[in-house]
Amino acid sequence: MKILYPNAIQMPCQHFNARPNGANGIVSLLVIHNISLPAGFFGGDYISALFAGTLDYSAHASFQELVGLNVSAHACIKRDGQVLQYVDFAQRAWHAGVSEFDGVVGCNDFSIGIELEGTDTHPYTDAQYEALSEMTRYLLSQFPMMTTDRIVGHNTIAPGRKTDPGEAFDWSRYLASLS
Repeated sequence: MKILYPNAIQMPCQHFNARPNGANGIVSLLVIHNISLPAGFFGGDYISALFAGTLDYSAHASFQELVGLNVSAHACIKRDGQVLQYVDFAQRAWHAGVSEFDGVVGCNDFSIGIELEGTDTHPYTDAQYEALSEMTRYLLSQFPMMTTDRIVGHNTIAPGRKTDPGEAFDWSRYLASLS
């Protein structure tokens, strides 16, 4: 069964696979990320191209470090609040990398990854908070094991390796919007 967000534009992506059977494959965690390509640049189609496996690595010098990297997220929220969905929520996106939550390793198996177009230090937009809140309420309604205390940043599941969504993300504002 596919689980697609009704307010998202569906985008091509080849970097995903099936979740494992059993308890480790039950969606119970939401991970908030940020992304900009190149770093600090907003707009354009580089993020979608990366997740689709079609990024032109010669388009920017920093893209050379992405050669051979197969990553994705379930969705990305652009600066204007537009939601792009890359991976069906029932499938495993490749967003968390080496990760652990509550003593369980391999968070991709049981999590949903949402990217916000942004950086750790650049404030996120009102439109992004609104879209993220709306999508989160949808996800909470679809996945009963996912609760607000199981919503974390990438930095929480990969400490020392990742810092996103960063100091610019207003956790209080976001979590208050879910009640």
